[in-house]
Amino acid sequence: MARQRKTPGAILEIKIDDEYYCYAQTLQASGTAFFDYHRKEKLKDISSIVNLPVLFIVAVYNDIITQGHWLKVGKLEIRDDLKVPPMEFIQDMHHPEKFELYDPNTGAIIPATKEECRGLEICAVWDQHHVEQRLSDYYAGRPNYLQEKYRKIVED
Repeated sequence: MARQRKTPGAILEIKIDDEYYCYAQTLQASGTAFFDYHRKEKLKDISSIVNLPVLFIVAVYNDIITQGHWLKVGKLEIRDDLKVPPMEFIQDMHHPEKFELYDPNTGAIIPATKEECRGLEICAVWDQHHVEQRLSDYYAGRPNYLQEKYRKIVED
């Protein structure tokens, strides 16, 4: 695997289920946006990514990119709707009834209600196999166990 640098705007090629290609873009803040592309063929023109819907935005471990697990195949300007990644939620491990909102753009953390956290991603760093499983589950039409686990935190 080739060593590569993590840079904002980089387009990443991800192979899932040993046959499908998916794509993501590293954002200015800590997040990575995963696009709705799932084909057996590699994307021929990466600039077409700007027209694809985003499935989700999560932080991923740097080594997934720096060690070349997901190959950088180009770089594009980050589109306007991705320049300000969405808020995330934090649940206190020791006080599960306590919630906070995390702003990945500024690092600010503010108290929140459980209701304010509904529909948000949990503030976590995802590993390669967890993201790839989430993509695989999405395209197979089945629930993803981690996504369901985190969703249940704020919906129960």
